[in-house]
This record gives sequence, C-alpha cells and structure tokens, in this order.
Amino acid sequence: MGKIKILNKGLLTSIQDLGRRGYQKCGVPISGVMDDYSHKIANILVDNTVEEATLEVTMLGPKIQFLDKQKISITGGNLQPKINNKSVPMWETLNVEKEDVLSFSGLKSGLRSYIAFSGGFDIPKPMGSKSYYSKANLGKEIKNNQILKINTSLDYNNRRLSEEYIPQFKTEIECRVVLGPQDDYFAQEEINIFFKSKYNVSNASDRMGYRLEGNQIKHKLTPDIISDGLGKGAIQIPGNGEPIIMMSDAQTTGGYTKIGYVIKSDLNKLAQLKPGDQIQFKEISIEEAQGKYIDYMNKFSTIEEKIDFPRDITHYKITINGKIYDVSVEDLNN
Repeated sequence: MGKIKILNKGLLTSIQDLGRRGYQKCGVPISGVMDDYSHKIANILVDNTVEEATLEVTMLGPKIQFLDKQKISITGGNLQPKINNKSVPMWETLNVEKEDVLSFSGLKSGLRSYIAFSGGFDIPKPMGSKSYYSKANLGKEIKNNQILKINTSLDYNNRRLSEEYIPQFKTEIECRVVLGPQDDYFAQEEINIFFKSKYNVSNASDRMGYRLEGNQIKHKLTPDIISDGLGKGAIQIPGNGEPIIMMSDAQTTGGYTKIGYVIKSDLNKLAQLKPGDQIQFKEISIEEAQGKYIDYMNKFSTIEEKIDFPRDITHYKITINGKIYDVSVEDLNN
C-alpha cells in the first residue's frame, strides 16, 4: 500500500473512471472522464485495467507529494509536468521515489491531463464508480493536504506509447455528427447552416456541457420537446439557437431538441478544447459512426501489442571538482 499527499489540489482536479452506469433512471449522471482515450492510455502505461480511476487535471495542475516509491503516467493535454522541478516526459511510465513532488508549470496544449497511479486508488466506489460528481458530492472530493491511499504495484516493466498514437491537440477541430433524433424540428437550410458554421467554445462551458457561440439555428416551431433521455455527445439547440454539447456530467434527461450526436472518438478531442477554441461539425451516417466506434475500441488492443518497453534509466547527481552534473545510467540488460 502506498500513499500520496495532495499539497495543492489545483483547479478542478478530480478522481474519474469510466463512469457510474445503470443509475440514469434514478437521475444520477454517468460522470467519468472527459477524455476517454487519454485516460485509458494512462492506465495501460502503469499496468492497470482501463476501468481504474485516474486523476483528471484541468488547466492548472495539482502539486502532489509521493509518500512511497511508485509508478505513474501522465497523458492528455500538456500542462508541463515536473518532478522535483525537473521536466518529465508524458505518455510513458515514470518511476517516482519517496518524497518526490509532482507539479505542473502551466498549460501548453490541450486542456486536461490524466495521472494514473499503478495499482489504482484505494477508495470507495459509491454506485459502482470512483468518479467524483460535484453537484451531488458523490465520490471522493480532492482537497488540499489530503492523503490518498494507492494500491501500489511495481512488478512490471516500464512502458512508452508509440509516437504514432500520441494525439496532437488542436485549437480548431472537426467533430463528426449523426443527425437526430429531433433533426425534423429544423428546416434543411438550418441544418445546412449548422454544418457550414464554425463555433467557438464559450467561457460558460464545463464538465456538464460545452456551450457554443456562433450562428444561431432556428427551429421550425419550438425548441421544446417532451423530456427524454440525454447522453454524452448530444447536441441540444435551446431557444436562443446556440448549440450545447452534453459532456460527462450532463443531466440524464432534457426538454430541448437534439439536432444530433457527436461520435465517441471525437468527444476526446472535444474534451481538450479551451474557451475560445473552434469547432466545425461534419455529418456522418449511423453506419459510418458504428464503423468508427468499432475501429476506436479495437485501437486499444493494437496499442497494447505495439507498446514500447524502454530500458530502466537511473538518474544521479555527481560532483566533480566542485561542479554538480546530472548523469543517467541505462540498464542494457532489462
């Protein structure tokens, strides 16, 4: 059993896994990670199952002290991670020693990073998930000076994600959308405007939904429907005509028309957008979307087959003639 201490929680840092499923009928959102891909890769790099919880870090990272020797990985947006004030790489396994301190210098690309701890968090799973849902205080909230237990595992070789699988987070993206279920509430010319327009992410966006600013989409008659189920990726068009994309903490039902759904794999790059970044939608058929979903889910098996196993590198500081040098020794037998 290992432990970490949250010296400073940063901004909107939370524990998230793949979500709390099976309780939407009771009004409980799924929650879970915003960027599914970065979360899963972080877990693969530390020999966890992809279902294990990670720390989701938004914009301003936390400051974490390790109270034991551990292995971690950091993926997602680049918030410039450092250990003991020295920059460390992302998308690979990192060895940390007792008393080491992880911190972040600030946002360089993307918006959210994911920190996985080998063995995972030793915390309760209310309603079958470790995910924190702030509006109901469901799960464990991250606080300053908090100590968290980790089921530390060190018995495996370090890993590194192949360069071809590391996403590049852009400030302008294309999101593929399947029309419906209420696209019949809009004239074809309004649907054309929706797909030809570029939208900016609003400052009012959060884990519940991304509010967009841009060309307004008019309804034939009304924006209102009898409330029905909502899922992550649903694009509501409320009375003001500006789209809202439902995200991880979205409510379970809603009474506004939904013009379409963003496909699963594109939700990951959407989750890395900052306020002011830009989206353009592209129509895709349900058959194409199903094929993209299968490709996305199969991708993780391919990644695990191609994962790199870098040799162990030990870092030393040595003093020669009064000068201090950083020296790295690589184990060629590993």
